[in-house]
Order: sequence, then C-alpha cells, then structure tokens
Amino acid sequence: MTPSDAAYFEKLQSALNAAGIAQPTLVIDRARLDANIETFKGHLPDGMGYRIVAKSLPSLPLLQHIREKTGTDRLMTFNLEMLIEIARAMPNVGQLLGKPMPVAAARAFYAKAPSDAKVQWLVDTPLRLAQYLDLAEEISTELDIVFELDVGLHRGGFSADETLKHAADKLKASNRARFGGLMGYEPHIAKMPEKNDLRRKAQDFARESFESAKVLTGCLGGVSAVHDLTLNTAGSPTYRLYTDTEMANEVSAGSVLVKPTDFDTDLLSEHVPASFIAAPALKVIDGINVAGFDFLPGREPEVPEGHTKTVYTFGGNWMAKPVWPEAIEVNEKYGRSSNQQMLTGPADMTLQPDDFVFFRPTQSEAVFLQFGDIAVYENGQITETWPVFKASA
Repeated sequence: MTPSDAAYFEKLQSALNAAGIAQPTLVIDRARLDANIETFKGHLPDGMGYRIVAKSLPSLPLLQHIREKTGTDRLMTFNLEMLIEIARAMPNVGQLLGKPMPVAAARAFYAKAPSDAKVQWLVDTPLRLAQYLDLAEEISTELDIVFELDVGLHRGGFSADETLKHAADKLKASNRARFGGLMGYEPHIAKMPEKNDLRRKAQDFARESFESAKVLTGCLGGVSAVHDLTLNTAGSPTYRLYTDTEMANEVSAGSVLVKPTDFDTDLLSEHVPASFIAAPALKVIDGINVAGFDFLPGREPEVPEGHTKTVYTFGGNWMAKPVWPEAIEVNEKYGRSSNQQMLTGPADMTLQPDDFVFFRPTQSEAVFLQFGDIAVYENGQITETWPVFKASA
C-alpha cells in the first residue's frame, strides 16, 4: 500500500474522526511500524547488535514497543532530559550518548539520575577526555567512555592517529574511568553518488578508519575478542551496508522504523512510511486568491498547472510534505504559516472543510515533538496514545 492510496487515507481519516481528534496530530501506523521492524531485523547479520536511536523515536511507549519487538536493551540518547527520563523508566537499558555533551551535563546527570544507571559517555577530543576524568575524580564515580571517531563525515571526533592512541593510553591509565569502545557515524555514505565510485570509496575509508582506530586503542583480535566493548557504527541511512560483524558489533537506527521522507533512498526502499501528520482543513476555497493580486489586473499568482482550489490547514510550517489529497501542494510563493498554512489543489479535489490533510514528516527527531501525544493507528482505529519527551535539542 502506498502513502497516496485513497482507501488508506479514508480509513485513517475515519479513525481520527471516531477518536474525536480535531487538531494537528502525529499518527503512527502500528502495523507499518512492525513491518519496518521485521524488515530491519531481517537485514541485520548474525551477531549484530541493535541500538535504538531515542531522538528519532522520542516517546517512552514507542521505545518500549520497539525494545519488545527487537529484544534490545541498548539505546542511543542525545540530551540530558531524555537521558535522565530513560534511566528512571528503563533501569536495565544501557545508554550511549550520540553526541558529546558538556561535562556539566554529565555532572547534572549524576546528581539526578539513579545510581545504577548505565551510561557510556561520548568523548571527541583530548580536552573533553581530561574534563571527564576530572569529573570522575570529583564525584568518585567510574565513568564509561566511548571515543567518537571521524570516519569521513568530518563533523569532529578523533582521527585514527597518534592523538587517539595517546587518549586511549590516558584513559586506560585512569583509576576512575573505563575504555568502553568506539563510535563512528557515517551517514554521508548514503548521500554519495555511485558516479566515480564515490560511495564505495567513502565506505572503504570509513571501514579503514574504524579498523585503524581499533588497532590504536587495543581492540585486537576481531569483534569476538572484544565482545564487552561497544563498537558502534551506522545509522538509519547506512545500516544496510553492514553485512557482517568484522568491523563493528552494533548498528544504531531509529528513523527508518517510521520512515520520514528524508529516508526515501535506494538503500531503504523495502521500508514503508509509518508516520503521518494529520491536519484539519479549516477552509477549502474555490479559486486561488492571494492578497495584492486584486490590484494587478491580468496577473495571477503562480500555482501548479490545473490547481484551482485553495486550502488553509489548522497549523502548518512543519518539516513535512503533503501527501493526501493527491496532488495537493504547499504554496511556497504565498509563504508558510504556523497558524494557517496555505496549500493549493486540483479542480477535482473533493476535500471538504474539517477533512484532514495528511503530511509525511521529512524527519522524525524534531517533528515528533511538536504535536503532543502520538495517536497510534491500528486495525482501522486509534487504539491508544503515546506521550512524547519534553522538547529538547
């Protein structure tokens, strides 16, 4: 079933109406979510661990659902509030930071979180390592440190060179911190064109960098010999590239399970859209009327060919693309609005006021936090709602 299928959206609209929903709402199709989970699991090589990216699936019930379906107790977390909330709600989960945090955030975490929380802190520079080692002494706590690697994204992190080796030696000499492993994120690979063999070259560079970093930090003998270390790579865009566990022992992914439009790629073609924004159409007007054109005889506003209807939705300006009714489009010339978004549609569009316009988010991590509780759609009904985390970077 495609996201533009009329019968699908008619059933989804009926479910929203029956649930009394009358404002912009983020909807997750549980059957499609579960299908994506099974597709994802089917592509993982034997022995490959899975770490759920919490920022891309920012809801405790959603994360718990995925944990149950995948059997994982590993999460990747990106901000202090989420880190604390997960530590309290899921005490048996191990969290790896997905980006380096100021040492003050780690200090605040240990002041608020359960004493038995399992967290691996991501460190990207010798200076940050020194700060975290000082913190470990200050609060008399053993920290678990994972080094961030630059495997080609060039967003920071250690290169596979002597600086990394010196950092590893300093960490291993500490009585207050443990070397927990390596993390090398490489979403750029999926965006590399096949032309001139750029994707293969980027993939080879990432693998070579990761392998060199394993040698420099003492991760010898292959993954089986360092099973207690975190050797993390990939994300939703690139998890399909890993067909064995020779380089890494776990991959991270989140967005691919709900598939926003940014993940409509060749590598992820087997996954299906499972998340939508449903926004009521407040006004459906015949004609395309834009302020100012009244005073320009003979001039008409620019719209797609065949568009003769105007729609104003309840809310708007989301990172999202309209997908239903078919052929409806945001009028970028008019300008976006967070209050009433203007869209235009073709003459045969049957949309009526209070019907829903459906959008697909372009990403999940920020968009999912904008609508309050997530409406869970299953078997033609909204069966429950899942609260989301407090909005944070």
